[in-house]
Amino acid sequence: MELESKNEENIFVYPYNLDNALSLIQQAVSGENEDRIFYTYLIENAPNDEDKEIITGIRNNEMDHFRMFRQIYYDITGNMLPKVRAEEFVPPKSYCDGLRDALLGEQNAVRKYRQILYAMQPRVHINMLTEIITDEIRHGILYNYLYSKNNCNS
Repeated sequence: MELESKNEENIFVYPYNLDNALSLIQQAVSGENEDRIFYTYLIENAPNDEDKEIITGIRNNEMDHFRMFRQIYYDITGNMLPKVRAEEFVPPKSYCDGLRDALLGEQNAVRKYRQILYAMQPRVHINMLTEIITDEIRHGILYNYLYSKNNCNS
């Protein structure tokens, strides 16, 4: 399989892909506060206990992911990521819109996190990224379930 460009090839080749991976980790963690507020919104607007439990579990996984990303970044650079600054949260128009946004967010996260995985060398970091990515896939499935269950397809 011939790759189209040197830049595209670099996402698969260590150490050329490391700077991009570190940048993607910074981006992933930069939305941490906004994500917490978003999950709180979804939990507070969930129509029933099952939805609340599912979203609470997803939120807890995501907070673990932020901790893992911070650890990976520190292990590689020797530097702590800066504290996340507060961003203004704009709530979705509805619970269903929030579920749709969450579902698309999980899909986009998998695409970004794969690129981080490609740059990982220590087995422990590969394992951490594998856990994060498989959680994101599972979250997407759960959000799809909630979206369907709540008849959000209108």
